[in-house]
Amino acid sequence: QVQLTESGGGLVQVAESLRLSCVASGGNVRSYCTGWFRQAPGKEREFLAAISWSSGNSYYGDSVSGRFSISRDNAKNTVYLQMNNLTPEDTATYYCAADSFTGRWSRATSRNPSQYAYWGRGTRVTVSS
Repeated sequence: QVQLTESGGGLVQVAESLRLSCVASGGNVRSYCTGWFRQAPGKEREFLAAISWSSGNSYYGDSVSGRFSISRDNAKNTVYLQMNNLTPEDTATYYCAADSFTGRWSRATSRNPSQYAYWGRGTRVTVSS
């Protein structure tokens, strides 16, 4: 059973940056793929980025490409989401998710929340103007 714990959220001002962390434990996490999603009140869950633990191959959502970047630290079993130039539209709860994606890791599957079996509880990000 994989457990995911997010941290790093908080209150920031417009144009500031934040780095979110997702620590994975349990199971063979290094064979998994991890994604970041967010959900604002009244909106659907939105795909942000995803990365393969083994290859480092990554995908990004259209709305954050160029501002957000995903990375991993294998030694710490941690995936990061670096968020730059934040705007009030980035205010949401941010979740990390993981799955083995055996034989089905692709740009299309990585952005589909239903493809992920394991989810963290989320970390709240508020961007104030």
